[in-house]
Amino acid sequence: MKNNGKTISRKSAPANSARMVETIYGCKWSLTVYQLLANGVRRPGEMVRNVEGLSTKVLNECLKKNIEFGIINKQEYGEIPPRVEYSVTEFGEKFLRILDELEKLQEEINLGHR
Repeated sequence: MKNNGKTISRKSAPANSARMVETIYGCKWSLTVYQLLANGVRRPGEMVRNVEGLSTKVLNECLKKNIEFGIINKQEYGEIPPRVEYSVTEFGEKFLRILDELEKLQEEINLGHR
């Protein structure tokens, strides 16, 4: 094989996006939160009520990670009592499409690469 005198450097996984995928998949509630948001459930109390086994503390940790990565946006309203709603960002929409593709890839693996 000719390389025309060029050397190819070792390719590494993109550190930030790889860490993001690992962190999101490592959080057992993130995918559930995305599903809730897709179904119009935007408020944290409603999320906790809709998912058996999800506590407010764990939900807040999950939401915080997703906000830090820019996947989810937090909207605070200056009302009494306070109201907070979450939504998927434009970047989050792109990221969720990637997660959908990973799910499809897993289905192919499960079917034996048909």
